[in-house]
Amino acid sequence: MSSAKSRGGGRRTRLATLSAALLALAGAYFVATPGSASAAEAIVSQGKPTTASSVEWEGTPASAATDGNTGTRWSSAFLATPQWLKVDLGAPTAVTRVNLNWEGAYASAFTVQFSTNDSTWTDATATLSGNAGAQSITVSGTARYVRLNLTQRALPAYGYSLWEFQVYANGTTTPPPDPGTGTLLSYNKPAFASTEQNDVNCNPCTANKAFDLDPATRWATSSTNGWVDPGWIYVDLGATAQISRVELQWDPAYATAYKIQVSPNATTWTDIYSTTTGHGFKEVLNVTGTGRYVRMYGTARVSTYGYSLYDFNVYGTGGAPNTPPARPADPAFPATRLVYNDEFNDPSGTKPSTAKWTYDPGVPQNGEVQYYTENSNNAKTDGQGNLVIEARKEASNGREYTSARMNTSNKFQVQYGRVEARIKVPKGNGLWPAFWMMGADFLTGRPWPYNGEVDIMEVLGRNTSEAYSTLHAPQYNGAGGYGQKYATVDLSQDFHVWAAEWDSKGIKFLLDGNQVFYASKATVEATRGPWIFDHPFYIILNLAVGGDFPGPIDASTPFPARMLVDYVRVYQ
Repeated sequence: MSSAKSRGGGRRTRLATLSAALLALAGAYFVATPGSASAAEAIVSQGKPTTASSVEWEGTPASAATDGNTGTRWSSAFLATPQWLKVDLGAPTAVTRVNLNWEGAYASAFTVQFSTNDSTWTDATATLSGNAGAQSITVSGTARYVRLNLTQRALPAYGYSLWEFQVYANGTTTPPPDPGTGTLLSYNKPAFASTEQNDVNCNPCTANKAFDLDPATRWATSSTNGWVDPGWIYVDLGATAQISRVELQWDPAYATAYKIQVSPNATTWTDIYSTTTGHGFKEVLNVTGTGRYVRMYGTARVSTYGYSLYDFNVYGTGGAPNTPPARPADPAFPATRLVYNDEFNDPSGTKPSTAKWTYDPGVPQNGEVQYYTENSNNAKTDGQGNLVIEARKEASNGREYTSARMNTSNKFQVQYGRVEARIKVPKGNGLWPAFWMMGADFLTGRPWPYNGEVDIMEVLGRNTSEAYSTLHAPQYNGAGGYGQKYATVDLSQDFHVWAAEWDSKGIKFLLDGNQVFYASKATVEATRGPWIFDHPFYIILNLAVGGDFPGPIDASTPFPARMLVDYVRVYQ
């Protein structure tokens, strides 16, 4: 459901539904405790004995929630309420924080409990509500045992499921190693593969794409006599290196059985890692080996397709590494340095300044019925400090309705920060207001969804007591976008502030200061696919009429329909 754009507006997909798991969510409007473990804190639960009231099957044991691997999870028996998950820290510990990373089957009611004897339990929190994704909970007290007491399921047909259950304390242990520890040795080094795909389906998917630090490009074995075993790819580090870590970000065409090998000469290879249970997505491998060449040697595929990797990163010491491009520093939230804004305060009722906005005329896709114009009757200030984007019942360019779409594409782009807007949405069947961002590399030829899309707010006029915040990328887009639907007050009755707080670790979505969804980079890489949001984006505002997502207009739909925007601001 993509929508063609002109003049830098990009391509657009609006999700018709969320992914299967998120569709089943109750969509409660919740307030999650924000924040993450501070520098003074250390994780004390990883690898500690962990038990649960039940497990779904042997592949989802309790220990998977405390193993430090965001690609494994604990899940309880289906339809089981209440349930519990417990970790033994080994000694009384001054606990400061509990971080949870829920799958779609989260707990809509639970408490964190402490015990010193595994018998008498004390509630460390009031009853909380979880959310699909990351949740951070500040606690205080001394405990040897920390338990999640789960009393209500978000998905009536399932149980509970957690990717990670992390307990933190102040300085009592050493934190787990950062996956990026050591020097990146493989960036832009010469690469070789058994075969390479370079056709209409993957152009180009050459070996070097696995080592370019671009998460939207990949290597794939050729479809012409290449979807066979073994399949391999290796990198020349330029000099002998001591290898300590390998990161693989797989395409869905992943290896279920493979080896990591090193060589001094690209002829004689030594195994330093081997598995027959590869699970795809992101795999972080702690290894030890010495060589100039490092190879992934696949021997069994998950499907009839070949092998494909978005990223194959090698860390260690030695070699002859290239320095990767610098990234901007993460902002500290709350961010306070204003780097872009439009307050729409022009009293004359004219079109917003073309120094800040590009108007984006044209015929969209997604089944929408309007024509986007550059006319002031579709986008103008109202003399009261608001931008009015107005959908009208009037003929233009073969369409019976008009509206406006405007963006900052060639005026302002940003990487990281707080992006916010105060908006009042219209009510009516088929109306579809949105505040969102597109990856700026679309402007230089990268197609959607490889450039990335961040939907900060979408509201459907047929139900203005719900909203959506969603990410779109190569492996999760359209109806499978990674996001959240959340229920709230009737958003058409007043202005509300939507915001995205974005850094190198993820994106937090907020409505009126309350977190409604958190997209963790680590979780996405481990469960959905590449994270493609570490580069500049630009901002878009629009009001669509009809379409696959909001459904059709009808006789009750009011025209003109108005989306009001008090301001747009970006802080770093």
